[in-house]
Amino acid sequence: MPDTTRHLVDPELLGLLDAIPPYTLSDAMLPIMRARPRPPMVIAPDALDNVEMTERMAPGPKGAPDVRMLVYRPRQAGQDLPCILHIHGGGYIAGSPDAHEDVHRAMALELGCVLASVDYRLAPETRAPGSVEDCYAALAWLVSEAATLGIDPARMSVMGESAGGGLAAALALLVRDRGEYQFTFQHLIYPMLDDRTCITDDPNAFAGEFIWTPDSNRFGWASLLGLPPGGADVSAYAAPARAIDLAGLPPTYIAVGALDLFVDENLEFARRLIRAGVPTELHVYPGAFHGFHFNPAAGVTLTANRDSLAALKAALARA
Repeated sequence: MPDTTRHLVDPELLGLLDAIPPYTLSDAMLPIMRARPRPPMVIAPDALDNVEMTERMAPGPKGAPDVRMLVYRPRQAGQDLPCILHIHGGGYIAGSPDAHEDVHRAMALELGCVLASVDYRLAPETRAPGSVEDCYAALAWLVSEAATLGIDPARMSVMGESAGGGLAAALALLVRDRGEYQFTFQHLIYPMLDDRTCITDDPNAFAGEFIWTPDSNRFGWASLLGLPPGGADVSAYAAPARAIDLAGLPPTYIAVGALDLFVDENLEFARRLIRAGVPTELHVYPGAFHGFHFNPAAGVTLTANRDSLAALKAALARA
């Protein structure tokens, strides 16, 4: 096993690594992580002027609080728009939709869609399945308010990054199995899918050194599950890679860096989707680690963002 994989990192991403000191998540570290100020956002003037953002509250799951969402809608758009339900990342233990306003305003304008980002309850205060049930409640509200929001309930898709990608995949499974609603597409950016990555006896020696490490991964999964990861009775609605059958899921886009801790579980999930007859697009970016998008100027990030937007445009056009 190499002492470091730094020599494999895309040179344009080395500055990002140097700007983020290594850390290990723990119960003591979690409040500090959550309290860190968000980086300043630069919102494009046209997105600020031409996209309306509203805060909405959906009835929560039975016995749970209402679910907050930020809903973005192009001001001059018509009715029957496609809708993307976005689920933010943060290892299941941190993050909020507020940190993505710049991206989401621009995306709603570029795609001509409504985008709703859900503020689900975090672990460890809320264990699985609380977070995915919050996302399901958000979806149910969007469909029920489709006429008011000007969206077409038959053109719903879901997307997320990291833990949000894991929740998006879990929600797609839940939607398939309950049969009340339907997604036309799932868009997963380095999704956190498989708690068993924490206990594998054959870890990838070239993945997971940076940003989101095996120790942080174990903390995130244990926080969500309320028990050590890798056990026998973990639900697929918590860890989507646990699903026995992936048939009937919507067309899927998966993107991940070659140095990301999740690269192997993402590759395996894509392989299984393809074997289940699910149209699947997979991108693996050399030299990229988890969270590489935080350097928006790097060539690999520009390429990944271009690929992501193209996939979303194609998916919404098909829908």
